[in-house]
Amino acid sequence: MSDTFSVSGLVATTPRHLVTQDGLPITSFRLAASYRKFDKEQNRWVDAETNWFTITSFRQLAVNTATSISKGDRVLVMGRLRVRDWDNGERAGTSVEIEAETIGHDLMWGSSTFVRTVHNKVDVDPVVPDFQEEDPEAKSKGKAKSLANT
Repeated sequence: MSDTFSVSGLVATTPRHLVTQDGLPITSFRLAASYRKFDKEQNRWVDAETNWFTITSFRQLAVNTATSISKGDRVLVMGRLRVRDWDNGERAGTSVEIEAETIGHDLMWGSSTFVRTVHNKVDVDPVVPDFQEEDPEAKSKGKAKSLANT
């Protein structure tokens, strides 16, 4: 089973970061996701059950996660949900994993500061904003000229 899934929760374990022999960065952690519901009988809000997920990230997301996320942080995760039954001979169970596509701090619980990752690869063109105003006519002529040359 593989579906896109989003969840918010508490980072329950210290993120574990490793790099495989092939050079693939991987970071994983356990996420506790619970919610509160109103109990009419008690006339108060109570904690509902907690769902546990293993969150795994790869490549640049894994590197950024390892340097940005800590145990106890409130985060939002979006990714592919994987539910798998397992049996190791002694015990059997079901694991619920999310292969993360995005991870970020939940700003409902605090504030965060963003720092853009700079890539140093030769094959990646850096994006450098040009804050100088350009002549719109010259700009459109340049585009027309470059289109004509292709």
